[in-house]
Amino acid sequence: MALNTVLSWFIKKRIHQIDLFRKYPHEVQQEWMEELLSKGAQSQYGKQHNFNKVKTLKEFQSSCPIQHYEDIQPYVERCMEGEQQLLWPTEIKWFAKSSGTTSARSKYIPVSKEALEDCHYKGGKDLLSIYYNAKPNAELYSGKSLMVGGTSEVIKTSKDAYLGDLSAIIIKNLPFWVDIKRTPSREIALMSEWEEKIEAMAKATSKDDVTNISGVPSWTLILMQRILQMTGKSNIHEVWPNLELYMHGGVNFKPYAAEFNKIMDTSKMSFIESYNASEGIFGIQDKLDDEGLLLMLDYGIFYEFIPVSEYGSENPICLALKDVEIGETYVPVISTNGGLWRYVPGDTVKFTSLKPYKIVVSGRTKSFINAFGEELIVDNSDKALQQACEQHNCIATEYTAAPIYLSDVRGGHEWIIEFSKVPEDKDAFIRSLDTALGELNSDYAAKRKGDMALAIPLVHFCTPNTFLEWLKSKGKTGGQHKVPRLSNDRKIIDEILPILYSNAF
Repeated sequence: MALNTVLSWFIKKRIHQIDLFRKYPHEVQQEWMEELLSKGAQSQYGKQHNFNKVKTLKEFQSSCPIQHYEDIQPYVERCMEGEQQLLWPTEIKWFAKSSGTTSARSKYIPVSKEALEDCHYKGGKDLLSIYYNAKPNAELYSGKSLMVGGTSEVIKTSKDAYLGDLSAIIIKNLPFWVDIKRTPSREIALMSEWEEKIEAMAKATSKDDVTNISGVPSWTLILMQRILQMTGKSNIHEVWPNLELYMHGGVNFKPYAAEFNKIMDTSKMSFIESYNASEGIFGIQDKLDDEGLLLMLDYGIFYEFIPVSEYGSENPICLALKDVEIGETYVPVISTNGGLWRYVPGDTVKFTSLKPYKIVVSGRTKSFINAFGEELIVDNSDKALQQACEQHNCIATEYTAAPIYLSDVRGGHEWIIEFSKVPEDKDAFIRSLDTALGELNSDYAAKRKGDMALAIPLVHFCTPNTFLEWLKSKGKTGGQHKVPRLSNDRKIIDEILPILYSNAF
């Protein structure tokens, strides 16, 4: 009863604060820009860029260039060696290994105490506040929270810097009153070997009363399937009868929905998506029946948006929040209380609402195919694959696609798709996929017309675990690591094809 009283008070307080930035988004963002610049002016980077003289967004844009990781990397490396007050005035000793791609080169995002408290932890609490506001009779705290986190333990370097997946850093810093309601133990959660960790997690959590789960869909599925195999059950609610909430992010959930439907009673479940990254939590699904993610405007992050048509140009137009439009594709630019200044995380988004501001993630700046002017983005490929699967009563769990460069005038796209339930008529499935791509993307349709510029897609149908084998070969198993959906070159697909040849249907 006492816990419910405290929760009720906190939820009402927080929902009121969320309503304030829904109502006054531009004022809240202006306040955050001013606060970030005021604090950032005390850092070496802020002094170099005269943050103490900046008063307006235009002045900020003039004084500070747009940044990618390569631009801040020298500062990060110095900070990891023990220097302080470089990008942010307070001490930074935590560095999150970015898992946005499967590139062999790692990126380490600085995580300040302010970023942990005012963004990452605040986002986690807001997910629960939003859920309890929608479901006042929820009983999450009657059981345990399962976090399917990263595979990397937190490593202390010789200079008192700590490196690891963001989820591991979060677990390492959790307050005790949160930790006692979480499963599995820290020792298991921070294990570095993914296969051993899955076994340990399955054994430990199958005995707990799990009421809610958070994690990337692909790895959460692997864990639940192992638990079902271990216990001999066919439905996860036979193991966790009080499971009621799944909080997911990192990739589009829709391709995995059918797999989740097979192993759980979805009538007992609620699903909430968040837009989270090593750099911060940017959006949360605030309405269970609306796929749009509320842009969280009071997490110590100031937002700008580059129209995707401008991205890559020497001096791209960069819009304030008040200037964005519904349906356009943008590249977010963030300034944060972790010392990232006008930084490009690498995603693309579309706004679905302006009152309040809501977004959907449409892809990655490096995850697209535009080899022949078709401008195919992940939003197109996800939806097309989903439509084709629905038409042919099949279930695809992972995929990647890349261009085919031919010696004649025609090119094409090559897909590798992993199925848990294969279409009976593969040729018809390919035609449906091709048709859906054309319906969703007029540039693709134009290039496909008459088979003049693009041939019909070449699709490889492969068995489960093909992509897992590839991830293992890259040392990228577990946690936040995910398969790149689209690539504008053949590097990834040419690495997976040899694995596929030995596993293909």
